[in-house]
Amino acid sequence: MEPSQSEMNILSNGKSRDLGDDVGVPLKTMLDEDQYEEPDDGLENEEFLPNEGGKKPIRFTDFEGKTSFGMSVFNLGNAIMGSGILGLAYAMANTGILLFWFLLTAVAALSSYSIHLLLKSSGIVGIRAYEQLGYRAFGNLGKIAAGTAITLQNIGAMSSYLYIVKSELPLVIQAFLKVEPNTDLWYLNGNYLVIMVSASIILPLALMKQLGYLGYTSGFSLSCMVFFLTAVIFKKFQIPCPFEEFSVNGTASHLSLNDSVHIHEYNNGVVHEDDDSHCTPRMFTINPQTAYTIPILAFAFVCHPEVLPIYTELRNPSKKKMQKVSNISILIMYTMYFLAALFGYLTFYGNVEPELLHTYSRIDPYDTLILCVRVAVLTAVTLTVPIVLFPVRRAIQQMIFPTKSFSWLRHIAIALILLTFINMLVIFAPNILGIFGIIGATSAPCLIFIFPAVFYIRIVPKEDEPMNSLPKIMAACFAALGFSFMVMSLSFIIIDWTTGEGLAVGGH
Repeated sequence: MEPSQSEMNILSNGKSRDLGDDVGVPLKTMLDEDQYEEPDDGLENEEFLPNEGGKKPIRFTDFEGKTSFGMSVFNLGNAIMGSGILGLAYAMANTGILLFWFLLTAVAALSSYSIHLLLKSSGIVGIRAYEQLGYRAFGNLGKIAAGTAITLQNIGAMSSYLYIVKSELPLVIQAFLKVEPNTDLWYLNGNYLVIMVSASIILPLALMKQLGYLGYTSGFSLSCMVFFLTAVIFKKFQIPCPFEEFSVNGTASHLSLNDSVHIHEYNNGVVHEDDDSHCTPRMFTINPQTAYTIPILAFAFVCHPEVLPIYTELRNPSKKKMQKVSNISILIMYTMYFLAALFGYLTFYGNVEPELLHTYSRIDPYDTLILCVRVAVLTAVTLTVPIVLFPVRRAIQQMIFPTKSFSWLRHIAIALILLTFINMLVIFAPNILGIFGIIGATSAPCLIFIFPAVFYIRIVPKEDEPMNSLPKIMAACFAALGFSFMVMSLSFIIIDWTTGEGLAVGGH
């Protein structure tokens, strides 16, 4: 049964040309690269975009991508990077250096393979929209499932980012100005600040017509995280172990790690004064918190909703080129993740907190360098929100307005509604973030593992790759792995809610 034209249509978000003028990436070239022939002699691609007024239909290869390779790397790297980088040192403390390195490497490789599946499926049917891949694989059900997962996952991520702005920005301003706590000043009110940040920074960037225009802000966002990483490495060689905690009195009331260890040992009848084991790195660590780090690491490279939009806007696009963009972005973030976790862990060892910057505040809450780092992290988190908003808007348009051409009014209205809704959640219902934890634990493994694998299995013709072929067996195993991650994450969240302990999992 052939799909209807309306279902195969997607939005035109770029300049159209006659097919004969397209010398950038001919359809045949792309399909030759993927070693697949277009089904139905290319008829499906002729229905890919709306056919209005008897004009020749515009195909996705007629879109003139203008985003450079470097800007695409910045955008995808910014999409990968999340506030979760602040918790990786704690994850390393609960796994050990070698186990953490093994898990992080495995997740990075799996994420790259997942993007490979998406790009290969996209090349076969000539579609660069996650939702339309879902439609091609499973009809309306697949389209709605993919669009819903993208919407919920990214709304949850944006809510968590803005919640960080709401909770952290007042503390940073208070520390810079050295204002007394509990002061009733408007510029220390997190609700006012998150609205101001959303209206003055996020909204203008979210109104850009194309994702490629955010390459410069993405580059600046990544530079902020490089500054964060540099500060973490610098502090490793500045802070002694054991460290002394900050005290208002500033003299004998300092509580050092060594003192706490001595008291603990005295109570247990141990006679020796010092124990350097607390300042010795561990290669392998297994404890009750170890299991919680697996889902956190599994979702450390969530960027799949942004892959196909970035692919669409890439200059002279090809599957090989986009895979290279993805691999470089993942490699950059992999390096930053590992170094931030390693030096954060080697600074505090077992005393590192789930949020690394809070551990530095225990030593000196007015440390100028750490305050600047917190500003840089807040900047990076803020500039990530527009990148994450783009796929949500696209998913909403795919589900509600699949046959409509681009409209500035609709483009702006969806962005305004989304940001207003997310601000209301953050201001009036901060506890809803716990619900988004469950949503993230469900949608993230679907977007990273399950959907790319099952779409690939359904879309690739059986004549080219039968079900017993190695690529499809690997894809089936990949989907099963994603399902196990989803079950594991939901189990841990349920345990968190029942015991009140553990880590939040399921997203950035």
